[in-house]
Amino acid sequence: MGNGAPFALGLFAALWLLAGLWAVGRGVAMQRRSAFVAGQTDRLASLIEASPQLPVVVRADWRVEASERLGLWLGLDRGPRNFDELRGLDAGLGQPEHEQLRQAILGAQRGAKPFMLSLRPLGGNRTIVFHGAAAPQAVGGPGSVLLWISDATDGQQSLAQARREREEAMAAFAALSGLIEAAPFPMWFREPDLRLALVNTAYVRAVEAKSAAAVIDDGTELCEPVAGVSATDAAEAARDAGSAQQRTVPVTIEGERRIMRVVDVPLAPDGGRMIGIAGYAIDIQELESERGAHRRFVDTQRELLDRLSAAVAQFAPDQTLVFANQPFRRLFALEADQVAETPPFARLLDAWREGGRTPEVRDYPEWRQAHVDWFARAEASEEDWLLRDGMHLRVVAQPTPDGGLLLIAEDRTEQVQLAGARDTLLRVRTATFDNLFEAIAVFAPDGRLHLWNQRFRRLWNVEEHRLAAHPRVDALMGGLADRLAKPNQISIVQEVIRAATLERTQRAGEIRFADGRHFDFASIPLPDGNALLIMLDITASRKMEGALRERNEALEAADKVKTAFLSRMSYELRTPLTSIGGFGEMLQAGYAGELPPSAKSYVDAIMDSVGVLGRQIDNVLDLAQGEAGTLAVERAPVDVRALLESALADAKDFAKGEKIELAGQLAEGLGSIEGDAPRLSRVVAGLLDNAIRFTAPVKRSGGRVLLHAEGDAERVEIIISDNGPGMPDTVAAVTKGTQTGTQSGGIGLALARQLVAAHGGTMEVMSEKGQGTLVRVSLPRGR
Repeated sequence: MGNGAPFALGLFAALWLLAGLWAVGRGVAMQRRSAFVAGQTDRLASLIEASPQLPVVVRADWRVEASERLGLWLGLDRGPRNFDELRGLDAGLGQPEHEQLRQAILGAQRGAKPFMLSLRPLGGNRTIVFHGAAAPQAVGGPGSVLLWISDATDGQQSLAQARREREEAMAAFAALSGLIEAAPFPMWFREPDLRLALVNTAYVRAVEAKSAAAVIDDGTELCEPVAGVSATDAAEAARDAGSAQQRTVPVTIEGERRIMRVVDVPLAPDGGRMIGIAGYAIDIQELESERGAHRRFVDTQRELLDRLSAAVAQFAPDQTLVFANQPFRRLFALEADQVAETPPFARLLDAWREGGRTPEVRDYPEWRQAHVDWFARAEASEEDWLLRDGMHLRVVAQPTPDGGLLLIAEDRTEQVQLAGARDTLLRVRTATFDNLFEAIAVFAPDGRLHLWNQRFRRLWNVEEHRLAAHPRVDALMGGLADRLAKPNQISIVQEVIRAATLERTQRAGEIRFADGRHFDFASIPLPDGNALLIMLDITASRKMEGALRERNEALEAADKVKTAFLSRMSYELRTPLTSIGGFGEMLQAGYAGELPPSAKSYVDAIMDSVGVLGRQIDNVLDLAQGEAGTLAVERAPVDVRALLESALADAKDFAKGEKIELAGQLAEGLGSIEGDAPRLSRVVAGLLDNAIRFTAPVKRSGGRVLLHAEGDAERVEIIISDNGPGMPDTVAAVTKGTQTGTQSGGIGLALARQLVAAHGGTMEVMSEKGQGTLVRVSLPRGR
C-alpha cells in the first residue's frame, strides 16, 4: 500500500497534468475561436452596415433593436429604442403610416404572416420599404418580428420612370399600330426567316384577301416576281445589305395595274440581332403620270419659249444653265453645245462682260456677286442694262420655287428710241398745237376739257388757270356766251361737242363773234373716246367770198352778153354769107351767062371761102351753145367706118399738099353708133386738120398722121396720132378751149372736147415734146 500511494499520487499528478494541458489547449482553442467569432461578427456587422437593407428586430414588448442608420433614414435625431419612437411630429413616420406598420407587425406576430410595406417618412421624399416576418427564436425570442428595411427612393423613382416609359411605349406602340392599320398603302412585317407575320388592312384589300390571318396563313405576296426576283428575294437582299432597299414594280391592286415603289427595311435595334424585315408599298402611278405630264409640259414650254421674241434662260438650283431659247442664244452669243455643257451663272457673267453683253460698272466683282445673289432672293429683280454698242436691255430675274432662276432679257432699244421719239413728238405736238392757225380743244368722254392750244384760249379770252381746272363743256361754254354776236348760239357748240363724245358722230357749224369775226367749227370723234373741237377763222374768206360772188355775178352777166353777142353776130354773119353763097352758086350754074375761065376760078375761090366761113360760124355757134349748156345733139344711127373713110378722103388732098403721109387703120366690125353725124364729122375732120397742120411745119419730109379705130360691144375708140413736135401746153389749151398756133380759129380742140362730151364720150390728149401728139376719142354705142 505504501508502494501504491506514490504510484497513485504520480498517476493523479500525471492525470492532473494531462487535464491541465488539455485545459490549456482547450482554452487556447477557445480563445482562438472567440477571436475568430469576434472577427466574423465584426465582418458581419460591417456587411450589415454596408448592406442596402437594414435588419431591425421588434420584440414582443415593442422594443426595437436597430442600427443608428434607421434614425438617419427616418429623419430622426437618433436611432429609435422602441416602436413608438418611430413616430414624430415633423420626422419619422406619420400617424397613418405608423399605425399601418403596427398592424402589419401584429399580424406577423400572431399568424407568422410576412408582409411588405412602402412608407414615406415625414419631411422628406424618401420611400422606405419594410419587409417583415416572424423572427427566429435565436434572434429575438418568442413574439419578435424581424424587419428588413431598405431605402427604395431611387428604385421607386426608377420604377416609376420605367412604368411611365412602359406606358408611353405601349401608347406609342398602340398609336403606331393604329397608324399602320389606318395607313392607306400596304405595310407588312416579316420574321427573320422572311415569312409574313403582320399585314395591315390596306395590304389585305390590295391582295383581295378575306383577312390578315388568311394572308399570313397563305403567305400571299403583294408583288409578283419581276425579272425573276420575288418579294422574298428582295427582302433577303435588304437583310443581307443591312439597309433599306427600294424598287419600282408593277402591282395589281384591286384588279387595277398600278406602279408601286416597294421598300424593304431590315429591323435590328441598335445594331443588335435582326428581329425582322418591315416593308411598305407606295402607289406612284399618279406621280409617274404627273412626272410624265410635267416632262411633256416642260418640253412644250421650252418649245414655246423658243418661239418667243424675248430671250429666256433657266438656271438650276446649283446655278448652272439648263435651258436657253434661241433669242437668248442669239442675244448673248451662245452656241447649242455651250448650253449643253451647263455652264454656271457666274462664269456666263464673265463671258458676257468680255463680249460686251453687260453694262459697264465701276466695281465689277461687287456687281457680279450682287447678281449671283439673285438665286437667294425671294422676289424678282428687274434692271435696265445699257450695253457698249448702245443696246438697251430690260433684264428680269425671277427665282423659282426649287431654288433656280428664270432670266428674261428683252431688247428695248427700239422702244427706248420710240419713247425718245414720242417725247419729241409730244413736244412737237404741243408746239404745233400752240402755233396752229386753228383754235383746237380736246374734250374727254365725260365732257371735261382735256387739251387746248393758246389760240383757243385767246379766241375765247379765257384765263389759263380756268382752263387748267379742266371744266366741263357746259360750265365752260356757259360763261362764254357773251363773246358771241348771238349768245344763244353757244348751245350749238355744246350740242356739237356732245354729239362727238356721246353719239360718236361728226358735226359742224358756224358762229359769229361779237367783234364781227366768223368761225367755222367742227367736232370730230377721236379713236380714244375723246372729241376734237376745231375752230377756223373764216372772216377773210367770208369777205373774199363776197367779193368773188360779186365778181362771179359780173362774169355771168358778161358771159350772157358774150353768148348773146356771138349768137347775134353768127346770125348776122350767116345771113349775108347765105346770100353770097347763093349768088356764087348761081354764077357757077351759068344763070348770068358763060363766065370766062378766070372768072370761074374767082367764083370757085369765093365758094371755098364761103364754106370755110360757114364751118367757122357753125363752130362758134356750137362752142357758145356748149358753154351755155344749150348744145343740142341729134341722135341717129351713124356708120362709123363710112364717117371715118369720108374724113380721110376729105383730108387727103390737104395732107398731100403739106407732104404728110396720111394713113388709116380701121378695124372690122366698127358698126354704128347713135349720134350727130355732121358734128362727129367735124370732130374727126378738125382733129385730122390740126394733126396735119402741127406736123407739116417741122416734118417737111417723113411726117405721118395715123387714124386708128376699133370697137367692141360697148364703145368705139378713135385714135388720131402724129409724129410732130408735140404740144407742151396741150392740157391747158384743151381746158381753155384754145390752141395756140392753129389756123382753125383757135377753137378746134375745145369744140371737139365739148362735142364728144355731148355724145357721152371722153377725149384724152397726150403729147410729148419732140415725139408727137395722140388724141383718143371714146364714144358709147347708145345714148
